[in-house]
Amino acid sequence: MTERLVIEPDLNFIKDVGMLGGEDLKKCYQCATCSVVCPISPDNRPFPRKEMIAASWGLKDKLVKSADPWLCHNCGDCSTRCPRKAKPADVLAAIRAQAISEYSGPKVLANALNNPKMLPILLLVPAVYILIMGTIMGKIFNFQFLNFSPEGTIVHAKMVSTWLVDVVMLTAAGFAALTFFNGVKRFLCDIHQNALAEGKTTQQAIDAGGFIQALIRTIPAILRHAKFNECTENKERGVSHMLVLFAFIGLFIVTSIFFVAIYGLQIHGPYSQLNPVKWLANVSGVALIIGSILLIKTRMSKPDQKSAYKDWLLLGLVLGLGVTGMGAQLTRLAGWAGVSYAVYFIHLILVWFTFAYLPFSKLAHLVYRTVAMTYAEFAGRK
Repeated sequence: MTERLVIEPDLNFIKDVGMLGGEDLKKCYQCATCSVVCPISPDNRPFPRKEMIAASWGLKDKLVKSADPWLCHNCGDCSTRCPRKAKPADVLAAIRAQAISEYSGPKVLANALNNPKMLPILLLVPAVYILIMGTIMGKIFNFQFLNFSPEGTIVHAKMVSTWLVDVVMLTAAGFAALTFFNGVKRFLCDIHQNALAEGKTTQQAIDAGGFIQALIRTIPAILRHAKFNECTENKERGVSHMLVLFAFIGLFIVTSIFFVAIYGLQIHGPYSQLNPVKWLANVSGVALIIGSILLIKTRMSKPDQKSAYKDWLLLGLVLGLGVTGMGAQLTRLAGWAGVSYAVYFIHLILVWFTFAYLPFSKLAHLVYRTVAMTYAEFAGRK
């Protein structure tokens, strides 16, 4: 007797995929061209054809609890060659956005990051938070807060105390880290169970030591952007992505060094432009601006490829971080006190925005894709 399988589609999931950029999903007629032309799709249960089937049927759990949508680097080879213009790359991008919402709590924040009407409120939150914390701590510790025209040499710490900035940013980073910890833990458990069910792995449990070794093998491929180099469409994105990635790495190193200098060595800024660490900061800032502009240029030059709100929000945020960061420094060197302090305050808002909302935005793919690629390496999924 033939086995009967009852499928209960999640119609809201289908609708959400469409709203997030996968509105051409229903054009797919399962020719499998997408899986054939994808240069990085595994031979064992290749993507994105099976994801197109599951998305059409609204099988949310099968998709958001899988590592495969994250192995896709959205190069666009499949969308370019799709005879029906169903744009599988955009569908997988929408699935990844859904996965971020699924594993990041509270979900109201994930929904807000995908809603352009909520952007003013999301930007207002860090501004109000900085104002409240500054007012309270200023009264307790008796320091001046938010003076946009202090006398003497322009020092941003005169307007917003350095340690106040660190407290505000560390709380945002701590919230993001806790959110990622809970989300990644669930995600890793789910993708392993999914892989077992689909025969992508035979390992019954995830060995911590083996997973760490897989991570060590995966990181060089990420830093080299090796997967981007295997694609043919949008291959130029590899350069702009690397500029942004290494800019963030450089700025993280700079921040860490200055943190030690301030609290460990009691060496306070502003620092000389001849300081090698300052060189790294300036090079990283310029790379961030150039990389984000190149990414925006690439998206604007390909109107046939869908760019959802979440894409533009990330690009605008990255560009804003670079422009306000470099702008605060250049206006300080130019002696424009009022402008410099104002630009610096905007920069603080954007930095807090980046930290606190990281697990809910498209930027979260840095974490989830790394986990998925590491799991694929661990499971021997080539």
